[in-house]
Amino acid sequence: MPERAEVSAAVINPKGRTRVLLVCEHASNHIPDRYAGLGLTDAAKISHAAWDPGAQSVTEQMSKILDARAVVGTVSRLVYDCNRPPTAVGAIRAVSEKINIPGNADLSMAAQKERVETIYEPFTQVLVNTLKSFSSPPVLVTIHSFTRVFNGEKRMTDIGIIHDRDARLAQAMTDLSNGAMGLKFALNEPYSKADDVAHTLELHGTRNGLINVMIEICNDLIETPQEQAKIAQRLADLLTTALNQINEDIAPAGAA
Repeated sequence: MPERAEVSAAVINPKGRTRVLLVCEHASNHIPDRYAGLGLTDAAKISHAAWDPGAQSVTEQMSKILDARAVVGTVSRLVYDCNRPPTAVGAIRAVSEKINIPGNADLSMAAQKERVETIYEPFTQVLVNTLKSFSSPPVLVTIHSFTRVFNGEKRMTDIGIIHDRDARLAQAMTDLSNGAMGLKFALNEPYSKADDVAHTLELHGTRNGLINVMIEICNDLIETPQEQAKIAQRLADLLTTALNQINEDIAPAGAA
């Protein structure tokens, strides 16, 4: 591992007692100094292309409500998208949405390897270590946000529930949402596994035999602390009810 390995993940509530592990891969828009801002404009650095606005706050508040452990990314996905494997074209994008990323153009194999070793692998190791800290298998829940308008097209979904191979939890959450808070919940919208967004779910959830689900929140619903708290409470309640429905007990469990 290079000496410059970035601290690319942080653990929230590491002694959380319930059998839920929350993950927010795109929590931060931080670009380490060594990448010289990737040549981006100030506007691009704070755009949704760089991170998932509001997602970290929702994750933190769900962690408190559920007394759950959480792992959050601390580096912008424009440096490396930790929800993509090193073999994925989208792991290091030269263009994201309509934003050109000069610092990612024509990267050498050595430069790509440096990103994998200093961003992706440390993030992955923190997540693996946190999973190992549970004394019984946890439920893996990833939290993301998305834009209302993407490439000029308006999205009507407010909250999307996405699954990997095991659809039980996602289906239960969607069925139980029932227009909660006047919002439109949808299964596998605005993304699905076919869009290559399920890397974390597959690698750390499905391959470990864990129940898992991804939650996508339209970021115009979580712009303020009050909105973030409201959505976090609703999602925590929905998740708990859905887990009960599929007979999955997340009662307090101590660390191994």
